[in-house]
Amino acid sequence: MLRLNNIEVIYSDVILVLKGVSLDVTEGAIVALLGGNGAGKSTTLKGISGLLHTELGEVTDGNIQFEGVRIERKSPEEIVRMGIVQIMEGRPLFEQLTVDENIKVGAYTRSDSGAIKADAESVYAYFPTLARMRNRISGYLSGGERQMLVMGRGLMARPKIMLLDEPSLGLSPALVKEIFRIIKLINDDRKTSMLLVEQNAFVALSISEYAYVMENGRIVLDGPSEKLRENEDIKEFYLGLSQVGKRKSYREVKHYKRRKRWLA
Repeated sequence: MLRLNNIEVIYSDVILVLKGVSLDVTEGAIVALLGGNGAGKSTTLKGISGLLHTELGEVTDGNIQFEGVRIERKSPEEIVRMGIVQIMEGRPLFEQLTVDENIKVGAYTRSDSGAIKADAESVYAYFPTLARMRNRISGYLSGGERQMLVMGRGLMARPKIMLLDEPSLGLSPALVKEIFRIIKLINDDRKTSMLLVEQNAFVALSISEYAYVMENGRIVLDGPSEKLRENEDIKEFYLGLSQVGKRKSYREVKHYKRRKRWLA
């Protein structure tokens, strides 16, 4: 459904950020993209959604295909209309608008008013918390409520694939559990494909079918999520667990020399 073929991304004609990234998202699947800060995860999503152009970024090599069509030169508007929606890190909202108004903004590419109203009610069914605060000004929402709202707004575009950028960031464990439960529910109900960018490897691997690990603009490891959960490198570098199940200090992990096969 979505394929990145050896893409290279450069910012401002100078800064090389992605260095030959390839990955696939099959129809109806949840695929996780893991890695630390600065690995290139968000840049990968922006390359897919077309938002690189707003930050002086460009795909300079390779190609991105969605349902067999190359999209790396298309505008964000064209890409949304094709069925790709990015849920941004930071949970940006129209803060002066109400929850209900933000939800309806998500349908700006559509003209079927009757179906839009039905879809809004469907969003509220996924997020009962939002249903209770339809008329609240969005700027007063908590972090978890904002995450629900940006996801609900994205659903209003009827995406074929959602690009989720750090949905767990800054949320309590209880809220993280609830957000990921809803992500899996949406995927099950609507068969919406998901490309999930996360630093929280544990939760990402718990709901995804396949995962890629990124470091320094490259994919360094990939495989079925179930297999990666048992991978000792993943436990060491991303779950913070040694082979005997003891947590290592940040200093030990930071200075640990990657095995040769990690970057092979």
